[in-house]
Amino acid sequence: MQFDSFSDFIAMGGYGFYVWLSFGSCTLILLGILVSSWNDTKRIMVSVQQQAEREARIKHAQQENQA
Repeated sequence: MQFDSFSDFIAMGGYGFYVWLSFGSCTLILLGILVSSWNDTKRIMVSVQQQAEREARIKHAQQENQA
């Protein structure tokens, strides 16, 4: 489809509101998923680091009790 002007492109043959609303909502949903994934990854990495430190402390304590 070819448009004569930029305003015709924005209007999308009278359906511009629905077209741009769908693009906008899709963009917001994808950004929300991206931010959520980043937060989950950060939280999981902190949890893994804490568990590794906890296991190292337990192992160290067991070695001291055996000696």
